[in-house]
Amino acid sequence: MNLPQGRLHRRRVVSDLGALLEDVLEDELTGYVRLHSQEVLLLDAEGVGVLTFENGVPVLAYHTGSGRSGEDALSDMAVVGPFRIELYELDITVLADAQDDPTLRIEPGLPAERLAGDVELAQRTRSRAPTERVGVSDEGTDKLDAVEAFLDDEERISDIRDAARREAQTRASDWGFDTDEPNP
Repeated sequence: MNLPQGRLHRRRVVSDLGALLEDVLEDELTGYVRLHSQEVLLLDAEGVGVLTFENGVPVLAYHTGSGRSGEDALSDMAVVGPFRIELYELDITVLADAQDDPTLRIEPGLPAERLAGDVELAQRTRSRAPTERVGVSDEGTDKLDAVEAFLDDEERISDIRDAARREAQTRASDWGFDTDEPNP
């Protein structure tokens, strides 16, 4: 997915994606956000998550590292924060071509459920979405499905373990804990 650079609305590091999603909904922002995960920030992992919004309501999702889109991309974005976010405003006519691709589309409440674990925000988002975009979802089922999908992804869990191990070894080395010599 190739989006033109919009007008930068906000750039910062956040630990709570729920607050970001709530702000976008309240501001009725049309544009997109680029989510750089902790793995990208600290461990040189590749790829960022991209979510687009129309009047504050999420429309599509894509992950540049995995190349996955839609709900699968949300699974790639559902990692432990913090995140560096870059939020851009973009005219809806520019977003229209990308948002027409059905493989990229997501149900409006899924980002709030899967990235923030906020069922109430997901319900508010669905209430603001156009009727034709709101899918049928049992409350709480989507969160369980996301957790199950994550736990079934053995490669991803292995990657997270490896990244955590490398980070721990680097920190231990930086702090002088990797030698056999006693600390003074």
